[in-house]
Amino acid sequence: MPVPKYCNRTLFDRQGVGLRVLSRLQSGPFPVSGTRRRSSNEPQTDASTGSTLAAVKAPNLAPTPQNSSPSRRILQVHRSNSNARRIADLTEPRLRMVTFACTPVADVEPQALGFTYWFDAAESGEPYPVTIRFTGHRIGVKGKLASSDKFDVLETVQRVVPGSGPIAVTTRVTGVTPGEWKVNANPTIEPHRKAARPRSAQQRGPDLSNASSTGRTGFAPAIQIRAPGAHTGAWPSLVGLGAAIALVVQAVVASHFHLNVTRVLAVSLAASVVGLVGGKLYYVLGHLVSGRSFGGRHLPGHRTASKREMFEGNCIQGFVLGAISVLVLGASATGVSVGRLLDLSTPALLFGMVVGRFGCFFGGCCAGKATASRWGLWSSDRRLGMFRIPTQLMESLLALVLGLAALRIVWTTSLRPAGVVFVGAMAAYTLGRQFLFALRDQSRHTSHGRIRMMTITGLVIVADVVVAVLH
Repeated sequence: MPVPKYCNRTLFDRQGVGLRVLSRLQSGPFPVSGTRRRSSNEPQTDASTGSTLAAVKAPNLAPTPQNSSPSRRILQVHRSNSNARRIADLTEPRLRMVTFACTPVADVEPQALGFTYWFDAAESGEPYPVTIRFTGHRIGVKGKLASSDKFDVLETVQRVVPGSGPIAVTTRVTGVTPGEWKVNANPTIEPHRKAARPRSAQQRGPDLSNASSTGRTGFAPAIQIRAPGAHTGAWPSLVGLGAAIALVVQAVVASHFHLNVTRVLAVSLAASVVGLVGGKLYYVLGHLVSGRSFGGRHLPGHRTASKREMFEGNCIQGFVLGAISVLVLGASATGVSVGRLLDLSTPALLFGMVVGRFGCFFGGCCAGKATASRWGLWSSDRRLGMFRIPTQLMESLLALVLGLAALRIVWTTSLRPAGVVFVGAMAAYTLGRQFLFALRDQSRHTSHGRIRMMTITGLVIVADVVVAVLH
């Protein structure tokens, strides 16, 4: 029997850690990543080539904790290879319970049950939907099960993109009796799925199988926000860091122009607090009016089914409006005009949003659409974890570019009239966001409004440049 040929494959996790694993060659040459140090039981000779093979110990494929990064589970084998994406650990349970390891609130009401089902998308074909039926019952119940001792829910992924790799579907069930539960997952592909194109023997179809798991209920507010790829506390931590960076930038700029730093920081801090409140109110009001009719006109969007969903988010437009209102009212306390203070605050505002958008990415909001592109990043919206277009990071890059440009302008020049830097930067940021809205998973149902807004902001930018040049 011929000895199979091997080579070293390099697996990269999401943190860039390389793992070299001895792999059998399936077809054609495979890039050799390098050599490894051999252990006492390593030597092995290929009879056909006379080369020495390194028997590398397989990496630990034990299930990772629920709150760990999905990067420890999802490995990539040479992203340049068209069939590279794999779920590296096929032995890990497909159905896992959502847990919250905090003993003081473990049994505090309200309680909820959370669970995540993992599957791998087909490698080719057209996008297709997958429906997963979750059923469960409480363990240890004597006699007939009450309605709160069992559940039967359907969860549908409307658009699975072939080649997009591993997908995690997280579902929560509320109104159940606290205790130990057994959960079953039965996935199916929708009957109206479009026929996939012919696949070669090496291409795989949808990787679906039934699964079951057991686990306890947990504190509902914590269970609702926990999911693979969504890091608890990431959003408030990074948004707070962004606010701190904005205040530091504001202090440096104020000191450069010999302003009263204490007063400027006091106004800026008040603007940040009011901005957070404004962001929450803007988000809530936006969901209250979505899908409603006023004066015979039907507003675009859909009505939010859950009050929890209505109050769990924030909106950057509301933050900017709230912060601007405080800066306008507090300009007199700083000793500069309103326009000048807004110009000097523009770099700080944009740099704060640079960091804040990372909070959205790691916290599981403002997620992009699913993609099979090599530029996609695995992230979650706290319901579906998959490779997505990183719209949050793209918006962060937009804010960084505009922030650097605004800082250079206010630091080296004195554009007239005062306020042109702020108006131009905010118009450019708004214009860039309109393009990114189309890449979001839940893009706004305002296609005509988006086009109108792009036209208006484009005209504002042109007018702002003309005014600055003429003065």
